[in-house]
Amino acid sequence: MSTSNPASETHTLVLVRHGQSEWNRLNLFTGWRDPDLTEKGVIEARWAGRVLRDFGIRFDHAFTSRLRRAQNTLDIILDVMGQSGVPIERDEALNERDYGQLSGLNKDEARQRFGEDMVMRWRRSYDIPPPGGESLKDTAARVLPYYEAHIWPVVASGKTVIVAAHGNSLRALIMRLEGLSGEQIIQRELATGAPIVYVLDTTGAVVNRTDLVTSEGRDNGIG
Repeated sequence: MSTSNPASETHTLVLVRHGQSEWNRLNLFTGWRDPDLTEKGVIEARWAGRVLRDFGIRFDHAFTSRLRRAQNTLDIILDVMGQSGVPIERDEALNERDYGQLSGLNKDEARQRFGEDMVMRWRRSYDIPPPGGESLKDTAARVLPYYEAHIWPVVASGKTVIVAAHGNSLRALIMRLEGLSGEQIIQRELATGAPIVYVLDTTGAVVNRTDLVTSEGRDNGIG
């Protein structure tokens, strides 16, 4: 992992998972439900803004989902950085994985309703969706075409881009960027409010990756 400042490189892409949401705090499957950030989530977003500002990055463009926990995280980051005027595109293609009938349940309720083994398979498999919901493979099937059509062309043009989204929509992007398999990406944990800075070559391959990790952010894996 490089500690060099990539701000002077041509193709810079930053990914950041939203700060802790109200349902993250309650350990509920969230998916496309739309709770806001907790006080801790706001603090995490402010922290992300400070470390990105201190890292010397200036953004030209931003992308986020249609869910307010990601949108508010992005707004806070840009405000702290003094870059609130950056153009923002919001699209449901970047939404969290849809957990279907698991949405709104905590892990204990889900295990009681569906069985512990089945819930674990839904959470930790790449291509098995919960009832009425999406697998990570399904999530990637909407995230990656959006990346290729909308995000990568902006990055490839030489602009510095931030994507503020969700654990599983970002896993789909990381899988593409780092050339990981479905089994490998399922094991990747993403802390809340902790930016990942990628420098990409002209083909979109990763030249280096810098993780700006907070000890406070933890991945609860349920969106």
